[in-house]
Amino acid sequence: MEKTVLNSLVIVIKGAGEMATGVASTLFRAFFSHILMLEIATPLAIRRRVSFCEAIHAQTTTVEGIEAVKVSEKREVFEAWESGKIAVRVDPKWQSIRHLKPDVVVDAILAKRNLGTSLANAPLVIALGPGFVAGKDCHVVVETNRGHNLGRLITAGTAEPDTGVPGNIGGFTGQRVLRSPGDSIFVSRKQIGDAVRAGEVIGRVAHNPVTAQIDGILRGLVRPNVPVTVGLKIGDIDPRSNRGYCDTISDKARAIGGAVLEAILATYNR
Repeated sequence: MEKTVLNSLVIVIKGAGEMATGVASTLFRAFFSHILMLEIATPLAIRRRVSFCEAIHAQTTTVEGIEAVKVSEKREVFEAWESGKIAVRVDPKWQSIRHLKPDVVVDAILAKRNLGTSLANAPLVIALGPGFVAGKDCHVVVETNRGHNLGRLITAGTAEPDTGVPGNIGGFTGQRVLRSPGDSIFVSRKQIGDAVRAGEVIGRVAHNPVTAQIDGILRGLVRPNVPVTVGLKIGDIDPRSNRGYCDTISDKARAIGGAVLEAILATYNR
């Protein structure tokens, strides 16, 4: 296909968190300018500074020079595209897919199970991580598990099962993750980028403290005053203590974004 045809592809991404943002930013830099991201009304992204879902709260947000804006109507989606921006819409039931009839749908929710994605969503349906069967639920599954196969395209079968173990950063895995101790509202005065020490209280959920297990920088923290559930990941401490990492897309998100780009080009650039 001609380059102008590729550039006209309409791409809908389910989710607008960290990995979805890695996908959207990669595609946008590759001149795919018709991108709509669908989110819930109260996103629970941890790495909010590199997640386009922040536009849901702030109306607009910028990640690595790319701006995303919140839209409510179909007309506003096209206006965002015409102004060179990514559109983000609250649409938990994904009605926009039926209305827009996109060329590509990417399920980047990372729920580790299929919440409703099907082959009928678009001519090309791509799903990230476990919970999907390529050829049954979608056309392509992207491996999201860190390691040798990260970013591999799977056209038959499934991704590796969820290990439940966070990636190793600076020699730490589960210790760097903050999880909710209960079902209630998360309260905190901490900000992403703050230095923290092991044993320090980061916030509270129904008077139960959320305590750091290691020293480092808060690379991610769920938005305060939102409802959380027990065991939910609500924060991320980076032991490397580099504040610059708080505002840049991770290596994993870039790898997954590159894999989605590969899948689109392999399908449409024949």
